[in-house]
Amino acid sequence: MKRTLTPRALVVALLLAAGLGTTQAGSANGAPAAAPPQDSSSVSPGLLEAMRRDLGLTAEQATRRLRAERAATGVEKAARAEAAGAYAGSWFEPATGRLVVAVTDRAKAPAIRALGADTRLVRHSAATLNRVKTHLDSLTAPAGVAGWYVDAKANSVVIDVVSAQRTAPAVRAFVERARAAGPVSVARTPEMPRTYAAGTVGGDPYYTGNVRCSIGFSVYGGFVTAGHCGRAGAAVRGWDGSAMGTFQGSSFPGDDYAYVSIHSGWWTVPVVLGWGTVPDRLVRGSAEAPVGTSICRSGSTTHWRCGTVLAKNETVNYSQGAVHQMTKTSVCAEGGDSGGAFISGDQAQGVTSGGWGNCSTGGETWFQPVNEILGRYGLTLHTA
Repeated sequence: MKRTLTPRALVVALLLAAGLGTTQAGSANGAPAAAPPQDSSSVSPGLLEAMRRDLGLTAEQATRRLRAERAATGVEKAARAEAAGAYAGSWFEPATGRLVVAVTDRAKAPAIRALGADTRLVRHSAATLNRVKTHLDSLTAPAGVAGWYVDAKANSVVIDVVSAQRTAPAVRAFVERARAAGPVSVARTPEMPRTYAAGTVGGDPYYTGNVRCSIGFSVYGGFVTAGHCGRAGAAVRGWDGSAMGTFQGSSFPGDDYAYVSIHSGWWTVPVVLGWGTVPDRLVRGSAEAPVGTSICRSGSTTHWRCGTVLAKNETVNYSQGAVHQMTKTSVCAEGGDSGGAFISGDQAQGVTSGGWGNCSTGGETWFQPVNEILGRYGLTLHTA
């Protein structure tokens, strides 16, 4: 973040006044301990309005859901450990406000319910389904196959096929090979996924070459974003056109993430822009939200948008090649939103990769989980 008295720089001043501080590029040795997730009483009217617009919830319903989702996030890790080899996936159920854990062993259910989750008995374990998905990852998918993922609710690996191409010989051959590997089902999608870069701070725009993308999350020394936005060594310009930094690492396809180091004239702050829809959001950690929970995204084109986590560990088949370990959401996005921040409450989730549709007619968007990016490059998330 550049040291100028712009509206964005005022965020820095406000953080300093609050005792949260900022870090110049390359100056910090580590992140402060993550604070607990914010209390539901601090939910802003703007966030509630965004959830009304994008999820159809009243303010009271949205507040109750956020509270229940925080509880489910806390239960998921313990439930997975309790289920051990019988674990078959989990998801948040909005109708009940509870986490549901699928298991292959009925004897595991009482202990998991004691943790505060509901259970469902299924046939295939998560390990089995993941092996099937890994086999599909080794195959080359044709155009018309949008992607595939493990669906805990369906207890199956789901292949998304573009409706208009479902009978194409190459698509049918891919599905047949997949079914030979194990439990596989097919779902339809209207379009092939595409990335959301646009030609010519979380959520703020930046430029490399003739491409505009969006900042994901501040890390000590720079920020993380989407890999398809630039290659290692590429120069980056900030929202005001001035020199900002350099891509230090980038991976796409296969993955879709990158790390940009920033110059000494720019600062990092633990903030995701709310674009006037909600107050700018402080980032306090990166606890992973379960499938079924609400999630919001900040990007430089369509700004603040909300939706639901639909699936995890999905392989997305872009025209440039497959990208693995993606999270699918019902949030819309458009060109220029690539790299922007997905956040749940005050917990960083990931950076925008691509999707289908737009914010006028709707669609779906995938993100690359932020914890994977941090681990890949040995980065520390800048938290408040």
